[in-house]
Amino acid sequence: MHTPSFATPTLRALLWATCAWFVLVLVPAAQAQGKPSYTITTAQMQQAVGQRFPLRYPVGGLVDLELKTPRLRLLPAQNRLATTVDVDASGPALRRVYPGSFEIDFALRYEASDQSIRAHQIEVRSLQMEGLNPATTELLQAYLPGLVRERLREVVVHTLRPQDLALADAMGMQPDTLTVTQGGLLIGFTPKR
Repeated sequence: MHTPSFATPTLRALLWATCAWFVLVLVPAAQAQGKPSYTITTAQMQQAVGQRFPLRYPVGGLVDLELKTPRLRLLPAQNRLATTVDVDASGPALRRVYPGSFEIDFALRYEASDQSIRAHQIEVRSLQMEGLNPATTELLQAYLPGLVRERLREVVVHTLRPQDLALADAMGMQPDTLTVTQGGLLIGFTPKR
């Protein structure tokens, strides 16, 4: 009676490739932080945010604001992102377009329902407008923080694809921590509950 051999060259190659993949991919990722991780670059986040702009908002029926594409910056020490947003003010109360910009920073959170990374805890840091009279500038400075928090909160800065989560999912892990680093956004994983 002949016993089938499971040590065929093809099977050995497959087993060797699986072991090598495990050692080269899973072990270093798990050892680096005790669990797998995934990094999103600034360029990837910039691209995702850029798809949602420009945005236009009326202010009290007198002024219209057009927000241009934000320019993201990493703030690793605060575990936040910052952005400069160019803005044009125009409308019935103004005789021409007035350019300007504002600075905001924000924290990030993971939304499991659509596997997105979203802005939250938005803070307006400054507003500069060129050529506007002081009364209009004061109106915008009073109105802008509420507008930004209302309209930009929960802006998606990145959406994870199924292949981004495939390894972690196969290991029974899910996204947990979001850490802003010099190299981008590091997503840490934790066991699924």
